[in-house]
Amino acid sequence: MTPRRITRAGLLAALLLPGLAAAAGLNDTGITQCADATQNNPFCPQPSFPSQDADAGRDAQTGLTKVGGGSAGFDFTKLDSTGAPLDPGAATWDCVRDNVTGLIWEVKTDDGGLRDKDWTYTWCNNTGGANGGSAGVCDTDSGVGSDDCANNARCDTEKFVTDVNALNPKLCGYAGWRMPTVEELHGIADYSGVSPAIDAIYFPRTSIWWYWSASPYASNANFAWGVFFGGNDPSLSLPAQKSGNQFVRLVRDRQ
Repeated sequence: MTPRRITRAGLLAALLLPGLAAAAGLNDTGITQCADATQNNPFCPQPSFPSQDADAGRDAQTGLTKVGGGSAGFDFTKLDSTGAPLDPGAATWDCVRDNVTGLIWEVKTDDGGLRDKDWTYTWCNNTGGANGGSAGVCDTDSGVGSDDCANNARCDTEKFVTDVNALNPKLCGYAGWRMPTVEELHGIADYSGVSPAIDAIYFPRTSIWWYWSASPYASNANFAWGVFFGGNDPSLSLPAQKSGNQFVRLVRDRQ
């Protein structure tokens, strides 16, 4: 996988938006150790194995200034139910702002409610060209779709987005929640760890399985991309049938 390096546009945005470390930039992979043909974590760089993830990008920067916290090059801030930033040690929070990309992410609950960590969904999008040519499997409460969410008649990704945006009060004070693209979802994956492959300090209750993205699979209209957060699968992301049940984490654009 190509390292996620910060772009020139991201650096410019950091200058224009001082509240964010590098708004609209790109996260790296979280991998900070090099490897050679026989061992992990030798010195970096390795002349015989150049251009490793640990050699470049945000993860390799020393003295990196962050707005919030997080491992390696990641920079996260916890947000309360109104969207206000919290201290890194806060015990409860509802969302996380990625200070590198500027995106705001849903944090899953463990209360049996709408956003519970255990619920899965079929992939559904009735918005024409955004679905790759197939709406997927939309829950009809008649044996079509999933029955593994808070409301068994609404267990598809499109209805979940609608229901979260209809919350009152709004999740972290915001509407505009949506499914992430596959690249956005990759952006919070930390491939230096397993079980789960994400910073669990900021994203607790992450399932060690596949999460849907909004990105349809170009080669087959009945498939869409998912990202694996177990961390021990070399595939990282794969297309899956839209009829399958996978987890969901919503995102919204920065204010």
